[in-house]
Amino acid sequence: MANLSSSKPRNFGAYSYSAAPCTRTHQIGALFLVVSTFFVTRLFDQWSSESNSVTASIDIQRTYSSGITIDNGVPQWPERGYGSHLSLKIYVYNENEIDGLKELMYGRDGSVKTAACLKGQWGSQVKIHKLLMESKFRTSKKEEADLFFVPAYVKCVRMLGGLNDKEINQTYVKVLSQMPYFRRSGGRDHIFVFPSGAGAHLFRSWSTFINRSVILTPEGDRTDKKDTTAFNTWKDIIIPGNVDDAMTKNGQPDVQPLPLSKRKYLANYLGRAQGKAGRLKLIDLSKQYPDKLECPDLKFSGTEKFGRTTYFEHLRNAKFCLAPRGESSWTLRFYESFFVECVPVLLSDHAELPFQNVIDYAQVSIKWPSSRIGSELLDYLTSIPDTDIEGMIARGRKIRCLFVYGPDSAPCSAVKGILWELQRKARRFQQSTETFWLHNGSFVNRELVHFSSWRPPMPLP
Repeated sequence: MANLSSSKPRNFGAYSYSAAPCTRTHQIGALFLVVSTFFVTRLFDQWSSESNSVTASIDIQRTYSSGITIDNGVPQWPERGYGSHLSLKIYVYNENEIDGLKELMYGRDGSVKTAACLKGQWGSQVKIHKLLMESKFRTSKKEEADLFFVPAYVKCVRMLGGLNDKEINQTYVKVLSQMPYFRRSGGRDHIFVFPSGAGAHLFRSWSTFINRSVILTPEGDRTDKKDTTAFNTWKDIIIPGNVDDAMTKNGQPDVQPLPLSKRKYLANYLGRAQGKAGRLKLIDLSKQYPDKLECPDLKFSGTEKFGRTTYFEHLRNAKFCLAPRGESSWTLRFYESFFVECVPVLLSDHAELPFQNVIDYAQVSIKWPSSRIGSELLDYLTSIPDTDIEGMIARGRKIRCLFVYGPDSAPCSAVKGILWELQRKARRFQQSTETFWLHNGSFVNRELVHFSSWRPPMPLP
């Protein structure tokens, strides 16, 4: 064993060498180097800290002042999870390539006209389809597509008598059984639009056939009789309601906003009671405070019918537009308010809002508990200074372009926002319970038939 107390120095290096003697000059130089390094480091840290503090202050102020990062009028999507630019290829199924698709668009006898389906809350179903047809991100090659869009106007078709619920269900199943790419991914890369409060429940068997697909809907909490929701926050996308084109078009909308000083009411609610608790409370409240809250008895037929222009003229005549839930949690009135520059007050606890990754809704709207609808609400709204209201309106003016169904070539539109959200859903690799792959990268089914040879109709789960 080595003698640990030995005074002979041990050599741990690969080679031995003799150290040069350390002179007083060397010691002074080393001390100077240490002192100078210390001061230079302190100066750099101080400068860095001040610089970061200023940058953080600027970023916080910009976020607060606008609620969204705007660069030359274009909303900026966060790079994390999205990428620095849009890079998508979407295949849009042609109405003639799949038996049954035309029925989902025009009814069993083709009598439902597209123009009729552009109006009302189901109009987004038509608009998204038409805008994707014109999009630069559309591809005609299925093999290179990241995502597949399935056009259908079923809400409109059902409302106009083109198909009943049973026919809608049967037709959807028939259509899906003819889509090899749907089978390949289990529907994960296929997109469906359900624009009404009923959501995907319009397709009764949605939970069996499209429960993995991307669903575009304004509705976040709609459930069926089994209390099953068709909205999954991880795969589905909330879209804006379809505001009347006359109010969203470029240039001059049909009804112009009024200055705050010329608005007659503090708040308004323009809608039917429909036996809903929140709406009934507002109607009763308007009778107690008729000078503050307007709740006109809307007529949708007859000589006293509210036309589009009359409706928006009433909507613009208050500082705050109240948006309670109806049959479901979402409300078109929330989006309409932005176009008459009335601050929306959301009175729907479960409502989901679109594009929350770029819009700070607390900067442009108010959400109030539906259980506290009463004079307390009016007192609170009365207490808000006009300067704060003007600030919210100004910030809302910047982000409302994301509620307009315009082309993706526009700097800002609902479709462009949807494309950004879809980009996060795109996958390079697809699989399903009926898809298998071999060592050479080829995809086969359970019978080991290569994907290119799959023939419809294919069995569905």
